[in-house]
Amino acid sequence: MTATAASVGCGRRPAIDPSADPIIRQFRDQVSDNDRALVEKINARLRLVTKLKSYKESRGLDFVDPDREESMLRDMSRSNGGPLSQSGLEEIYRAILDLTKREVS
Repeated sequence: MTATAASVGCGRRPAIDPSADPIIRQFRDQVSDNDRALVEKINARLRLVTKLKSYKESRGLDFVDPDREESMLRDMSRSNGGPLSQSGLEEIYRAILDLTKREVS
């Protein structure tokens, strides 16, 4: 018995090339489209925050507003319909805030 036949007999599926499967390719394309959209939205966010920072500095205001950050997180939590968990949302949101501060400083 060959190794492939033995593995099939043990309940394993034969090795296939995932890129040859049209359904896998379609899901991967959709994931990639979403990833590109996320990058576009993050870049748009950075452009807006850069303008906001400049405006606030011209008026002698602090760039970072912890109360606003918490308010935004609460708003995001209310609008999150899942499947993203609350802890996952907080992790992503805090990472975006940290990234934003680094990128526009």
